[in-house]
Amino acid sequence: TIMIAPIDRYALFLQQMSVEDLDRLPEYVTSDIHFCDPFNDVKGVNSMRRIFLEMFEQVGPVGLEVVMAKGDLNNGILVWQFHAQLRGKPWGFEGTSVLKFAADGRVSEHVDHWDAARHFYEHLPVIGWIISSVRRRLAVQ
Repeated sequence: TIMIAPIDRYALFLQQMSVEDLDRLPEYVTSDIHFCDPFNDVKGVNSMRRIFLEMFEQVGPVGLEVVMAKGDLNNGILVWQFHAQLRGKPWGFEGTSVLKFAADGRVSEHVDHWDAARHFYEHLPVIGWIISSVRRRLAVQ
């Protein structure tokens, strides 16, 4: 049998993940996983599953393309491009996931880093207008 590195196994799962696959999350992450992104900071596989489910419900089909995956048996890092539709328009951004692996190869910590102001808030009508106004003002200085 060919052993697939934990980082590659998880990257593959994330890239192919659909709503139906969320029930298989415990195969890839520990029951007490720490999951954190610009909007959430939770512990436990059920909380992580709920966040992913909300993402699918709010933005519909999403695509995650892993651009780079590096890691060993303890730690890993993924650089990815996220693709979705937001209010009927194509929407995407780049981010990074910093991972820790348990002894059995499952992910015990998943921390996402991306620019929430630029890639999320700017797409919301009122707050987006405020952020882009502030950004324009700062750019002029």
